[in-house]
Amino acid sequence: MTNAFNKYSDYYDLLNSDKDYQAEVDYVLSLAERYSSRPFHHILNLGCGTGRHDLLLAENGYRVTGVDGSATMLAKARASAAQHSDLSISFINGDVRELNLGTLFDMALSLFHVMSYQTTDRDLEQAFRTAATHLHAGDLFIFDFWYGPAVLHEKPEVREKHFEDSEMEVVRIARPVLQEDTCTVDVNYRVDIISKRDGSKESLHETHVMRYLFLPEVEEGLNRTGFDLVTAEEWLTGKPPGLSTWSVCCVGKKKG
Repeated sequence: MTNAFNKYSDYYDLLNSDKDYQAEVDYVLSLAERYSSRPFHHILNLGCGTGRHDLLLAENGYRVTGVDGSATMLAKARASAAQHSDLSISFINGDVRELNLGTLFDMALSLFHVMSYQTTDRDLEQAFRTAATHLHAGDLFIFDFWYGPAVLHEKPEVREKHFEDSEMEVVRIARPVLQEDTCTVDVNYRVDIISKRDGSKESLHETHVMRYLFLPEVEEGLNRTGFDLVTAEEWLTGKPPGLSTWSVCCVGKKKG
């Protein structure tokens, strides 16, 4: 699996400036408090990106270790963390499928569809196994993914988003191609960047291959790697997954 964020990472935070990270952290912590059988203090975040969730979790008093495969994303995460030296937070460059830090955590997270970037059964199982390797019996693994029934019902469509800050204007066009034989979507991004300083323009093109998943295969994968599926619900709302639910959140509990 090649890293899909090498160039995209330069504009990642601006492109996600409309994302409510605080609401997402509050939601994840509410799930943890509801389903955890013991206190949790040390959190492992698999696929942390630029560390926005991690910083908010650390501000809530948790000790956080974020892992990502993109060195450029981690550079941004570390720069942000450096402005908060009082927080217990660290970042590690690593592949979520092959990671072994040699220590146990109290909870594992993998947010913003990181599991949908695991495009083969082997990738997904290895990522699940990574979470299991780093948890005690009874600890939680919370993650989200693209939900297959909704993807097939609504079908991916072209989307255009506009963003700007004091330095630049950015236009992102996403052109998806559904690949039903592999249960994936090739999301072809074009990002146009216009500098407000001198009017210069830059364009970049990237393809992110996203896998959509179905609950039976998720539950089977969790069981195979040492988890019980505790709950599966619509991301943020807590509603049962439906044909308009593109993002589903699952909570797995490590067996033992």
